[in-house]
Amino acid sequence: MATAAPATIQAFTVTLIIRRFLPEVDDEARWESFDVEVYSTDRVLDALHKIKWEQDGSLSFRRSCAHGICGSDAMRINGRNRLACKTLIKDLDITQPIYVEAIKGLPLEKDLIVDMEPFFAAYREVNPFLVSKTNPKKGKERIQSIADREIFDDTTKCILCAACTTSCPVFWTDGQYFGPAAIVNAHRFIFDSRDEDSATRLEILNDKEGVWRCRTTFNCTDACPRGIQVTQAIAEVKQAVLRGRR
Repeated sequence: MATAAPATIQAFTVTLIIRRFLPEVDDEARWESFDVEVYSTDRVLDALHKIKWEQDGSLSFRRSCAHGICGSDAMRINGRNRLACKTLIKDLDITQPIYVEAIKGLPLEKDLIVDMEPFFAAYREVNPFLVSKTNPKKGKERIQSIADREIFDDTTKCILCAACTTSCPVFWTDGQYFGPAAIVNAHRFIFDSRDEDSATRLEILNDKEGVWRCRTTFNCTDACPRGIQVTQAIAEVKQAVLRGRR
């Protein structure tokens, strides 16, 4: 018995309106429209590649793994921070143009590329590494129970894409605020039972530009492509600051 041939995936055309900025010619950013033929399996990143390869080679954006792990292609898509590689075009309203622009709150360098140094400076400032002042007991490993690991398991998922931090209204208006991502990465070590320097991180974050600048708008949690409960993590750090310990 003959089997039916698989249905052909149909292509369709979408319009991407991209906020462009070429520092050598532009005084300020401007919007530019592109019509792109895509398939239902394509992501916004695929559409950007087609524009760059087939229409305008000067279009600039960051990308690397294309699998939602490297975090380099965070951008604003239809007004929301997302990873371009994880956003299927068919999940957007394709009857309307798709607006794409750089994430907010960081200096714009070119097109969809921002200067990430202020973001990483805040990340480095919270000492995002395990600190131990003693040798492990009875061997080479620092033993940790499953229950102790679960306390900070969620915040180990951060990929430093900056989607949470650049969705924060406080960060947009206050360039000194550590931002959600830095606090999330501090949380990861503050609550790690193997770490011996949580007090230092709590002192760093007990600052006018630390955890107390958070206004609990939940923008950061909504923006996180890894599903981290960012606002909850910030609240847990606030409680630890008040207790004076983790």
